[in-house]
Amino acid sequence: MTRPAQPRSDLGLLLLVAYQGFVDDLHAHMAERGFDDLGRSDGLVFRLLGEGPRSASELARLLGITKQGAAQIVDDMEARGYVVRRPDVDDRRARAVELSDRGRRALSTARRFHRSREDRLVRRHGSGEVAALRAVLGDLAAGATESLSRELRALYL
Repeated sequence: MTRPAQPRSDLGLLLLVAYQGFVDDLHAHMAERGFDDLGRSDGLVFRLLGEGPRSASELARLLGITKQGAAQIVDDMEARGYVVRRPDVDDRRARAVELSDRGRRALSTARRFHRSREDRLVRRHGSGEVAALRAVLGDLAAGATESLSRELRALYL
């Protein structure tokens, strides 16, 4: 008696499980290195501020949230020591948000994790396979990020 062919895994489910596994591993990696208090939106803010200081209003626009929401995120990240607010050199009324030393260390640690994870995939599957995966995911992300700002989309593509 032959067994029926196994159904192919749903692509969306595979993406979800792969993403969650990646995030879980990243959080464990970060916690082992002293960053055990990361919030859901911290990664995006780290990347945006990694390019230089920004106002909370600019963060709100780039993240697609309200100014109040951005201010809450900044307040929380500041309380945890990841960002600092400084007077804006261009506008004395405004305050620029930038990564603190701890924030820069967290971003650097996360970037090393990302590189090592991709390097592991290359060793396991080959650079051509990983390049193809990156291209496919880029196509999926390009179609899924139409509502994101150009600057935020640039972080992914």
